[in-house]
Amino acid sequence: MIRYLFDYSSNSWLEIQWYMFAACVMLGSAQVLRVNEHVRVDVFYGRLSSRTKVKIDIFGLLFFLIPVMFLMFYLSFPLFLKMFLSGEMSNSAGGLIRWPAMLMLPLGFAILILQALAEIIKRVAWLNNRYQMDIHYERPLQ
Repeated sequence: MIRYLFDYSSNSWLEIQWYMFAACVMLGSAQVLRVNEHVRVDVFYGRLSSRTKVKIDIFGLLFFLIPVMFLMFYLSFPLFLKMFLSGEMSNSAGGLIRWPAMLMLPLGFAILILQALAEIIKRVAWLNNRYQMDIHYERPLQ
């Protein structure tokens, strides 16, 4: 639209698209986990009782999601720091600095870790009858 309507073109306009995509994906992942809309392989899970589903979720959060997110944070933070300190720029003419896009990685992983901890707390509370979820164990009651 910018290119044809305003007769203005820049590589910055192209690069800002993947910056925004990185922000949407990395910052939105915690929200997706919060509303329980994440992708799950549902071969047997759908047939289980709510209590068993909650126990499986706690196990998955503790032993898979959180360790992997810590590893990804550990690996991505030095890359962000290197780009930030060096002021690395895109190779394209008129390109943008790269650290804002790289910041989305460790920031997204950190937010997802925090949300996973919140989900574990909610599920443990539900198992102890201190938190109500709807009957289908889809979303918390409002």
